[in-house]
Amino acid sequence: QLVESGGGLVQAGGSPRLSCAAFGITVNRYNMGWYRQAPGKGQEQVATLSIGEITNYADSVKGRFTIWRDNAKNRMFLQMNSLQGEDTAVYYCNAVWSTRNYWGQGTLVTVSS
Repeated sequence: QLVESGGGLVQAGGSPRLSCAAFGITVNRYNMGWYRQAPGKGQEQVATLSIGEITNYADSVKGRFTIWRDNAKNRMFLQMNSLQGEDTAVYYCNAVWSTRNYWGQGTLVTVSS
């Protein structure tokens, strides 16, 4: 029900935009978020966007990444700027409300130096 896109091979310093398309749910009725898992590491919360439009960012991406949603398109986005090698990871979209918790399949972002 969540499908990510926008990943790929990006040069260091690049600014890709990830997209999360929602099917069967309405994004503005869920607390949404982006998570990532780097090779050999655990899952990390990158950015979250509450139903009330409150955003929260991991310290490692604060000032570089921006999360938002487009209700008309029923999509959530993550603008990533000034990418670094440490940003290489599979990025996952998440939607949570009450007992409902949905994950996308993930999109790989590889940062090359």
